[in-house]
Amino acid sequence: MENLDDLYPSISDLAAKARKRIPHFAWEYLDSGTTEEVSMHTNRTALDAVKLTPRFLKGVQKPDLSTTLFGQRYEAPIGMAPVGMSGLMWPGAEMMLADTARRGGVPYCLSTVAAKTPEEVGPAAGDMGWFQMYPPKDAEVRRDVLKRVWDSGMRVLVLTIDVPFPSRRERQRRSGLSIQAGVSRQMLAHIAVRPGWALATARHGKATLATIAKYSEAQDLEGVRRYFVDHYNHNPSWDYLKALREEWDGALVIKGVLDPVDAEQAITLGVDGIWVSNHGGRQFDAAPTAIDVLPQIAQTVAGRAAIIFDSGIRTGLDILRALSCGADFCFAGRPFLYGVSAAGQAGADQALHIFRDDLTNGMHQLGTPDIVSVQALENGRHPR
Repeated sequence: MENLDDLYPSISDLAAKARKRIPHFAWEYLDSGTTEEVSMHTNRTALDAVKLTPRFLKGVQKPDLSTTLFGQRYEAPIGMAPVGMSGLMWPGAEMMLADTARRGGVPYCLSTVAAKTPEEVGPAAGDMGWFQMYPPKDAEVRRDVLKRVWDSGMRVLVLTIDVPFPSRRERQRRSGLSIQAGVSRQMLAHIAVRPGWALATARHGKATLATIAKYSEAQDLEGVRRYFVDHYNHNPSWDYLKALREEWDGALVIKGVLDPVDAEQAITLGVDGIWVSNHGGRQFDAAPTAIDVLPQIAQTVAGRAAIIFDSGIRTGLDILRALSCGADFCFAGRPFLYGVSAAGQAGADQALHIFRDDLTNGMHQLGTPDIVSVQALENGRHPR
């Protein structure tokens, strides 16, 4: 039996395999940023700049990775971030990720624009399911979505606020990926050299915006996409957030915060979590890196809400860096899709294993026995 740690010792190894296994347009959708991709690359540079000072002579330790967020125990402070059209990378990706999350005791956040519905993913995720919401304009549709999510067992709702307008995603355009134009000859050429992906898609069915399809008269991808563009509020207001808070009984998180002023106002409206993110460098190329603004936002929030972090995480060490800068919990999107795209269910499991194993290693190096002690680090140093 092949040892996945030998085949894929790092997230970059999963990414390299994924690139060879899925069509080029799917890879470009998953891996690209926007404009010149400055923000995506500086996310990495800024994380690398966060240094952590090891401490030794601590005796035998067995680091405890578990933590509690919104009253729920998780086995590690890392979750699977929402990724739109995740079924495009590999058919059934959402169900694989949900299964890995349930067995691994970490959250999986389903996107509004994923290829599976809350009704399908919720039972597979068990009590590890979250839902990311792009807000419908119609209040009745909104309430129906919230009921579907709640009835599916998901108790954490994430409102994405940082996509007021679609970014250009130039690499995607060059690859021929265009929902508006349907399947192009260029895309067919990419599919022809990825027969495994093509066969899996034929068995599973084409990816669509499954959650939204219920409300659209059209059922084809282009028709549902057009409904989404016309009937969803891509730049919600503070009043919309207030209404959502009144209608949702579970934990409410806003995702895409980069300014402490926005974090403060969100707290006054009763949100439970502030998700610090620049959308992985996919939205605005002049945005600051998420790790650079994290400490100030955490200082502003001052424990009144949970601080969640994403954008650039590729290792367990990155998780430690974010926790030491003020985060309570971290999410990663691309790494888990690299895993699924590379090796299916086993790849999703391997991505989580890589994070957990590297996180454990880092905690041994730092001499931190638990997540609370990591969060107590002061600018990467142990408090005196």
